[in-house]
Amino acid sequence: GQDRSASILGKTLLAAGAAAGIAAFFGTPVAAVLMAVELLLFEFRPRSLIPVALASVTAMAIRLTVAGSAPIFVLPDITHPGGYALVFYTVLGAIVGLGGVYVTHFVYWLEDMFEKLPVHWMWWPAIGALAVGVIGYFMPHTLGAGYENIDQLLGGNMLFWAVVGLGVLKLISWAIALSSGTSGGTIAPLFTIGGAMGMIVGQVGVYIFPNAGIDLRIAALVGMAAIFSGASRAMLTSVVFAFEATLQPLGLLPLLSGCSAAYLISSLLMKNTIMTEKAARHGVHVPTEYSADYLDRIHVKEVFSSPAVTVAADQTVEEVREWLSGKDSHAHHQGFPVVDDNRFLLGVVTYRDIMGKEVDAKQKIAQLIKRPPSVIYDDCSLRVAADHMVRENVGRLPVVKRNAPGKIIGILTRSDILSAHEQRLRETHEKIRSIRITKSLRKMASKPKK
Repeated sequence: GQDRSASILGKTLLAAGAAAGIAAFFGTPVAAVLMAVELLLFEFRPRSLIPVALASVTAMAIRLTVAGSAPIFVLPDITHPGGYALVFYTVLGAIVGLGGVYVTHFVYWLEDMFEKLPVHWMWWPAIGALAVGVIGYFMPHTLGAGYENIDQLLGGNMLFWAVVGLGVLKLISWAIALSSGTSGGTIAPLFTIGGAMGMIVGQVGVYIFPNAGIDLRIAALVGMAAIFSGASRAMLTSVVFAFEATLQPLGLLPLLSGCSAAYLISSLLMKNTIMTEKAARHGVHVPTEYSADYLDRIHVKEVFSSPAVTVAADQTVEEVREWLSGKDSHAHHQGFPVVDDNRFLLGVVTYRDIMGKEVDAKQKIAQLIKRPPSVIYDDCSLRVAADHMVRENVGRLPVVKRNAPGKIIGILTRSDILSAHEQRLRETHEKIRSIRITKSLRKMASKPKK
């Protein structure tokens, strides 16, 4: 009702505001819309997508007027990556994606540790702030949002051990602050950590494969996007965000391959994401996959029962009762379409209507019809049929053709709709089994050899 509509409106406005803020600050309007879809709305519908897109465009227009069109992160001119380099960036994305999984586990492990502290929860932010301050004293670059760190990483201007120190200490500082309940961001710290990981793996790759054409700046860019793709499983957001933030089209292929690999690793190893784990711990289910409604893909004509078990309008209640109690009993049916001599549908009577004690056994079956029949066309989807059942408060629908709406050709029941899910369950079972096989092989490979 009205509460549901208000909830949808509120969620849409929240997503629109978030998208506008991201577009205005980072200059990434398309990524802002994708982020709203993948992390906030969990749906792809005009009712929510259009307001979010318009808010993002408006914010970006204001940014262009005030701050210009320069990208927030400057990535120097790079060359087109070759085949070997693309293979490396894919492997890099998988490694960073694995890092994103462990970063997520680390954050929530620290959160569990805070809950075990023998002090009141109001002191947790103070403890977190103390840790951030101590780390920041020794490594000032870990303080603040860290956009200058991302610029340095993308420019390839940091030494190896400086990158290692920045990545490790930024991870510890940010994870403690976040776990202590302190309000803070996720995007920029993850980009810093991921960029550092990408730079480290990239430098190792250059050392091992000096002729592969590996660019440390692209490695940092892929690491930056891949860790967000792995930790949040917002793959498209990660790719488009990194592209819009740098306006470097030659980075698109490495980004797509690296973020896809990170997404795959995360999907195999982590049930919830860094964004949804807390909600899941409180018993709130948050969808992480998008797919078309299964019932919307199946037509009524594929599953309905035919021919329908009907009763004649001129039969008496007594005759129908005898027929139901006979050798070829249809007493397991809960509803019976009533037809005239020309097989024209008049309505539907239920088993309870027929067997009611207050019903006169001598009256005609047609007299038991309480309302006009609710029918469904054979070319409609099961989603339309299910919605129609809910609206009409019925458990079965006579099936007719559009060119002959009065001629019944079958009947569709709730059981028919539920049985249509068997194929979906089989497909899901196959996916789960394949993942279990993959995990089993991985465990076998990790066992020490005797």
